[in-house]
Amino acid sequence: MTSTQKKDAGALSAISRLLVSSDGAVSVAVVILGFIVATLLILCVGRNPAGMYKAIVQVVTGWNLDRGTWNIRYVGEWLNYSIPYVMCGFSMAFAARTGLFNIGGEGQYIIGVTVAQLGALFFPQVPGLHWLTALLCALVAGAVWGGIVGFLKARFEVSEVVSTIMLNYVALYLSRIITLTIPGTNTFKTVDFPKTALLRSPLLEKLTNGSMLNYGIFIMLLVAVLYWFLMEKTNLGFALKATGFNRNAAHYAGIPVVSSIVIAMAISGAYAGLGGGIVALGSFKYGRVISAMDNYGYTGIAVALVGNNRALGTVLAGLLFGMLQASQPLMQSKAIPKEITFIIQGLVVVFIALKTGLRLLITWSLRRAQRAAVGATSLPTDAPQVAASAPSSSLGVAPVETPQNEGGQK
Repeated sequence: MTSTQKKDAGALSAISRLLVSSDGAVSVAVVILGFIVATLLILCVGRNPAGMYKAIVQVVTGWNLDRGTWNIRYVGEWLNYSIPYVMCGFSMAFAARTGLFNIGGEGQYIIGVTVAQLGALFFPQVPGLHWLTALLCALVAGAVWGGIVGFLKARFEVSEVVSTIMLNYVALYLSRIITLTIPGTNTFKTVDFPKTALLRSPLLEKLTNGSMLNYGIFIMLLVAVLYWFLMEKTNLGFALKATGFNRNAAHYAGIPVVSSIVIAMAISGAYAGLGGGIVALGSFKYGRVISAMDNYGYTGIAVALVGNNRALGTVLAGLLFGMLQASQPLMQSKAIPKEITFIIQGLVVVFIALKTGLRLLITWSLRRAQRAAVGATSLPTDAPQVAASAPSSSLGVAPVETPQNEGGQK
């Protein structure tokens, strides 16, 4: 092999080892792969993929590359779009870290929206306290909705997958029934909220040139820190993770498994419920009669998978999905179908799902290359014992000793 070939092989081997050892590297790789496939699809339909990347740059930085103008409002809208994705991503991530699969983030989100709307319309109009109590009620409502699933799982061994899917539809139609009973409500909206119930921030609106960015961004960041602290630095987080790893072992270690499952699903539901409350009071000035699911809860599953169920990773993944949603109208203005963003999301999820198989393939390839390299190495003929032990030690296996007789001769 030439020196250039050796360098290329070494770089490829380093990348392969990084993908095997790092979940974050795999997430970055599948996102890049998703964008590559999307680029090829845009070329196949006869459009210029540069329009997609120009739209993304405009959303992330505010720069319009075609006109040479800058508007910070695009950045504010991007961050506002990202909030529910991050919150619902934490809902799924927390359950996954404790060995559960929460598909019910959408239902918990809807319950949070509904309760926050009721609080905005009927709670005392005290500045600062009004929206805070409405959000707390949305959080509690989401926790109760998730806790029901946890109780059914812990007490009666009901699959959380089945129960959460069914409760999503219960939440949707229950929300419609409750909202339609509010005085002044028509078929799609309620009366306007009082100003004291809104999460709007005049300062953030001024800084972002009139975007919908609100106090919810600070709540999202606070929740991210609390998620990390709870899972990594507290006894409760350790107990919940231990229950997720092995329930029998956790039980014998004195951890209350039944209550741990209920608590885990309740906290998971609280994240989604709070996310629904932020959307209700931050992005709308009136209550909605929800006719279909917003799909933040379902997309939150993908956010958690891309973020590897970690605090920082989930925030970054939520920002990615928020960026894709915020760029849809800009893509359409540049003759790029907005559906390409959904294709990217789907491809990312598919590639993440193939992560385990990809790692097995890379590990097998590395071991095969290592065996080939060992086999090609010439060994000295006058040192049979060293020759016998060299290949084994290079593969991480203890060397095999050559049997000797009592006289020390072979």
